[in-house]
This record gives sequence, structure tokens and C-alpha cells, in this order.
Amino acid sequence: MHQAHDKRRLTPLAYATLLAFSIMPDAAFAQDRTAGTSGTEEAGQLHSVVISAQKRKESASKVPASVSVIGAQQLENQHVTQLSDLNGYLPGVQIENGGTPGKTAVKIRGIGNLGPGPVVGTYLDDTPVGSSNNIQKGAGLVLDMLPYDIARVEVLRGPQGTLYGASSMGGLLKYVTIDPDLKHLEGRIGGGMSSVKGGQGSGRDMHAGVNIPLIKDTLALRASLASNQTPGWVGNAVTGARGINRSKQQGGRLALLWQASEDVSLKLSAIRQKIDANDNSLITLDKNNRQAIYGSYSNNKLFGEPFERDINYYSATLNWDLHWADFTSATSHSRENTSAPTDISHEFGVALPDLGKMLGVDAPIGKSRFPLDIGSKKITQEFRLMSKPGGKLEWLAGAFYTKEDGTQAQTATAQTMAGASIPVLDPLLIVAMPSSYKEAAVFGNLGYKFSDRFDISAGLRHAKNRQRYQQIVDPRSALALLGAVPNTAPPSSSSESVTTYMLSPRYLLSADSMLYVRVATGYRPGGPNIALPGVPSTVNSDSLINYEAGIKSSFLNRRASIELAAYQIDWKDIQISTSTDNGLSYAANAGKAQSRGVELSSQYKATQDWRLGLVIGYTAAYLSEDAPKLKAGKGDRLPGTPRWNAALTSDYNFSLPDGWAGHVGGGYSWIGERQSAVNPARSLTLASFGTLNLNADVSKDAWTVRLYAKNLANNQKLSSISPITNALSGAVSQYSANRPQPRTIGMAVDMQF
Repeated sequence: MHQAHDKRRLTPLAYATLLAFSIMPDAAFAQDRTAGTSGTEEAGQLHSVVISAQKRKESASKVPASVSVIGAQQLENQHVTQLSDLNGYLPGVQIENGGTPGKTAVKIRGIGNLGPGPVVGTYLDDTPVGSSNNIQKGAGLVLDMLPYDIARVEVLRGPQGTLYGASSMGGLLKYVTIDPDLKHLEGRIGGGMSSVKGGQGSGRDMHAGVNIPLIKDTLALRASLASNQTPGWVGNAVTGARGINRSKQQGGRLALLWQASEDVSLKLSAIRQKIDANDNSLITLDKNNRQAIYGSYSNNKLFGEPFERDINYYSATLNWDLHWADFTSATSHSRENTSAPTDISHEFGVALPDLGKMLGVDAPIGKSRFPLDIGSKKITQEFRLMSKPGGKLEWLAGAFYTKEDGTQAQTATAQTMAGASIPVLDPLLIVAMPSSYKEAAVFGNLGYKFSDRFDISAGLRHAKNRQRYQQIVDPRSALALLGAVPNTAPPSSSSESVTTYMLSPRYLLSADSMLYVRVATGYRPGGPNIALPGVPSTVNSDSLINYEAGIKSSFLNRRASIELAAYQIDWKDIQISTSTDNGLSYAANAGKAQSRGVELSSQYKATQDWRLGLVIGYTAAYLSEDAPKLKAGKGDRLPGTPRWNAALTSDYNFSLPDGWAGHVGGGYSWIGERQSAVNPARSLTLASFGTLNLNADVSKDAWTVRLYAKNLANNQKLSSISPITNALSGAVSQYSANRPQPRTIGMAVDMQF
């Protein structure tokens, strides 16, 4: 009767599935089994991943900073389709999903988006992407790539201002793509289907890629396409529609590598990514008990909130071996267009009668829609000259330039419940906000080896930025007639110079263990502000200094590793988003904060085929002085940051009959309690929650069949919550909240050739 132990009666896929649901899930997103490793490890040892965090290739275990690496195999095994799938698996990192792929914010070590400008830098290979100013709302629009043809994702914790410049004060998110192969013709095609609990229809994904050596050892082309469709699981109680938040992600990449000579190579790359979401996954909660009013996954929007984001990215990277040094030129051009209309009926629609009285109009309670369109064009150029590795003195010198041109169009409507325009009040607002940002910087790093065991690295960067902004308001706008916003204001501008630095001593205890200390600074640019009565015309840059000490060690014949870091961050002149009495947002500076914490990452290879991992993060982030503009005081916690997060993961490889190979894996992540806002009068406590993911695959020759389950226990705890308030009175009418994507189970098939 024990047929489960008779392999002859089980297909390879069934066998892998049984194992996936029977082993204890444990070790996590860490190094890949093959790609990106040094290739010198013995069987049964942990792989050492080579990364480019410090703009030179080196083992992650030797970098004197806190770094996480998520390899291509981990991304694929768990069918990661957006950044928020990694939330909880990185110590000290929170990835917030705004209800759809592409609406993403990242916090590192408690340094998050209290203001509209980004605090975590984003790089695609060698060049930055996304806006640097505080007009283009970059904090909530972090690059969220469909991770196909990605070699790895590197996450650097702590300020990276010396090498990566503005807006990397909290850390850095870096996507590293797969280079074309000059020797081998290869290709890959695959697809799959998935089911979301409560979803309408099924999810579908496909991908295809090919690598073609056009001239062996000289010229190669790599091309890939990917698409992912996710069914919707949220309903609208007003319209009766179900599955409104269905979404589709599409991406494509072309890369051409030319090895012009033994010393010179040129890589050209073009990437396109498009996200289309019919609506988002936000739900409505009661203002008193904060329970779902219309069901666990439903809202009462009067207008849909579709989301569209289109990114086009082009780059050219030249590498030249000068024999005495290495020269790199990295150039990029990118265009981003985002459309994100919002239903503001419960903020402004309910206030229409009072707004009407101010203008002598008899207006009913109605509904209001807020279309928002953001566009940007960005060019970057960086030159680097870097010494050869291995000497007592290692150095790097570079120059950087970027130019961004941004557009933003905002409209607010005023309509009756039947959809008719309300005279005088409609439009509430029509405004265009063109902006520009230019930055030039020089930077350098020096490292000196005082002995075989002790070295010190130091870095310095000096940057200057100039910004221009104009606010063009349609004089017919009701808010302009009321004087809440001025008519078209003259262009405003700002400029600032900032110097950041880094100092990092490192001591090698042995060939496999080291201690390090790191002191580093970072900043986020200030700039022109929204033109509103009584609002300062500019906002100052904010900055921080990070003090960090850590240890990285491999032991048990490199079968186990541990990385432990402790830090303190002092953050001053914090940029925040606040609002006028009329509910109109602007940026301001608001005092100081401090974040202290500890991060642990550990791996253990129990056998040659079984790897376990553990990550733990502790973060205590709070205001270190009173902040009247936030209506918060010294000691109040910064929002969205749990004191604790942890993850336990496991990967196991095994052989099957008839030449099949199997793999099972899984992970359990836990995120502690968070505060929803820094203002204690408005802040709510979000409960802690855990999420279980499992995956299994079998492969033979060119074929791989994979099963995966996300949020297997169907956790429904809130991941975010915010009040919906009357624009004039400030009274809370209801809450808008988000939950993790419900249990998702899928299957994928992949073929390589």
C-alpha cells in the first residue's frame, strides 16, 4: 500500500510535487546554483557570487557593505513577476505595492518615501533610470521590471551616494541583464498558466529568447520577449463588476555585443516594458471599525483607476582595457510615460456643496475624477577610469552627467452623480507642470592595502544640480477662481552643490572571513516646489550619514556562511509630502530622524543538494526631534517599517529515474507590525503577517516543468492602509487599504535549444 515510495508508479512531476509539499521550507533568495558564480568551489560548498556593486567585479562576500543578491534561478523558481514578490525576503527592506505592478515604493533601513522624490536609486546595468526630482513622483514609481533575461538583482543597503549619486541615500536597487554570448547559439521558449483564489479567469505568461553569435568570438545578438497576464480578484460594489484589477505586463530586449578587439568591447541594448492594469487592488474599509464594507476584496469607487506605464530604455557601454587601467563609457537614453487617474469623489465630490457656496453656485454632492499623466525623457553619460586589481593601491575616477525633461498634466473634474458637468465647478483644476533637472558630478574611490589583511577604502563625490519648474493653471479652474491655486506662475528654478563621502576600513580574519566598518553619506535633491499660496517656493535637499559595522564569514569548509551588520543612520531636513487646508499637496522639510538596526543573512549547505537560508532584519526608525509639519513628535515611528522581518527558505535538488532531475524549494517570510503614518493621531497599526511560497520542478534534456504556489496559506492581512478625507473638513469618510495577492498556484513549461 505504500505506493508513494515506489518511484516506478510516480511520474517525475508528481514525485517533485509530493516533495515540495512535504519538506520543511527553509533557505532563501541567495546565490544561484550556476550563473554568476566563481566556478572554483568544490561540490557541497556554497557558491560565491560575483557582483558589480562597487563598479568593479568582485565576490559579494568581499564587499564591505550589506548586499543582497537575487539570482535568475531564484526569480524563476518562484515565478517572481514584480518587485513586491520579494517583500520580506531581504533584511531591512520593505517593498510596497500600490495596488498594481509598476506602482512600487522601496524602503531600506527605514529610509522611505515620506516625500515625493525617490530615496533608493535604481540602476539598469551601468546607468540610472527614473526621475531624480521631487516633481515627477519617482518615489512611488520605482522600476518594476518583468524579470526575464535578468542575470541577478542586487540590493545595496545604506547610502551609495559616492558611486551612484543623488537619490541613493537609502540604498540601491540594481538590475543586471544577461550579456550576449559570443560563442554559443542558444534559445529558450516557455509559458504557463496560473489561478488566483477568487480571480476571474486564469493568468497566462509566455517568454522566448535567443542568443545568436553573428560572428563567432566577435559579434553576438541576444533578443527576448516576455508577457505576464494576472487575473483580477477585486470587485466594485457600485458597478457590480468583478475582477477589475486584471493586469498585463509585457517586455522585450535586444542586446548586441561587439568584441572589437581583445581590449575593446561595445554593448548596445534596447529595452521596452509596458504595464497595463484595468484597475488596482485597493479595497474599502469602514471608518469606525476598519473592517471591509463590501467584502474582503471589494471597493466603492465611482470611477475606475486604470494604470498604464511605458518605459523605453536604450544604452551603450564601451569597455576598453588600456593594460594599465580599464576605461568605461556608459550612455543611456530613456523615456517613461505613466497614466494614473484616481477617483477623488470621497475627497472632493463630497465637498462640492461647500465649494459651490464659496463661488455662489448651488452644487450637489457629486463625484470627481483626477487624471494624472507623467512623462519624462532622460539622458545620462558616465566615464570611469579604474585601476587594475591586485596592487596595493586601487583607484577609480569618474565623471557623470544627466539631463531630465519632465511633463505632468493634472485634471480634476466636478460632476453630478449622473455624470453631468457642474457649471463653474467643473473643472476643479487643469494644470500642466513642465520641469527639468540637470546634474553634473565628479567622483573617485581609493583603496590602499596596508597589509595582506588590512585595507581602507575612501570615496568622494561632488555634484551640482540645476532645476527648473513651471506651473501653468487654466484660469477657468474652480480652485484658481477660489484662489486656492494661483494662475500661471513664472518659472522657478533652483541650484545646489552637494559633496558626499565614504570611508571603509576592512580587516581579513582569514581567507573566508572579514570585519568591516563603513561610514557613508547620501542626499536627495531639493528643488522648486508646487506654487500654492503660503507655500515656500523651494524645498531643500535632505541628507543622511550612515555608520555601519559588519562581519562576513564562511565556515565549515565553506558549507555555511553568515553576514551580520549593525548600523545607525542620522537623517536631517527630511523631505515630506504635506497638504494645504484645501487638500492640495506640496513638499516641505520637516526635521530629523534616526534609524538603528541589525541585519543577518545566513546560508547552510546541509548536503551537496540541500541548501538552507535565514534572514533577519531589525529596524528601529523614528523621529529624533519634533516635526510640527507632520503633526508628530520626537520618538514617533517612521511609517511602513516593521521592527522585525525574517525569512526561512530551502532548496533541494535530487535525481529521478530515466535521466530526470528534480528540485523543490520554498520560503516563509514574516513581516512585523508597522505604523501607517508618522502622525500618531492618524496612524494605525498594521498587524504582522507571514507568507508561505513553494515551488517544484523536474527537468530532462531541454525540458523543464515547474509548479509554484504563492501565498499558499492565503494570508489576508492588510499590507497598507490610508484614510480618505473630506478635502475641506479633513473628516475621515472611509479607509483605502491593500492586501497581498491571494493564493496563486501556477504551472510553467520551459524548453531550451
